[in-house]
Amino acid sequence: MSESTPWPTLSELAEQELALQFTTFTNDDAWALGSAFVAEARPRDLPVVVQISRSGQILFHAALPGTAPDNDTWIARKSRVVMRFGHSSLYVGQQARDAGTTFEDRFGLSLDEYAAHGGAFPLTVRNVGVVGVIAVSGLPQLDDHKLVVQVVSAYLGTVSHSP
Repeated sequence: MSESTPWPTLSELAEQELALQFTTFTNDDAWALGSAFVAEARPRDLPVVVQISRSGQILFHAALPGTAPDNDTWIARKSRVVMRFGHSSLYVGQQARDAGTTFEDRFGLSLDEYAAHGGAFPLTVRNVGVVGVIAVSGLPQLDDHKLVVQVVSAYLGTVSHSP
């Protein structure tokens, strides 16, 4: 996927969020899921930072070759969007675009603190709600989002507590 790929609709993004939920999420799950991201990204030489947090605690963080401290800043900004709105950062950005405006104009939040760009996804535990964030930074925003969806989907398909 690249920036020339059509943007997903709000409905498609909401379906992803509904489908990619966990029944539980432990520190060991964070390690296994984060390791799955690294196993996917490293052979493809993807210059990404991956971070998984729950309840404000960073449980997994990896910065692969080609990344910079700026990627950590992007993760923090995109993660704040997820925790404030309970949706993926791409979903919130798409809401603004669909309304014919920008994220900044729609919500009046500081762009130094928030970024409604793809790559941060709600870590949702079924029947509990959003408990954290799974985030990637380093690729074009649609590719960041796609990587999160791809790896989380594959991970949920291999664990016994998948939906």
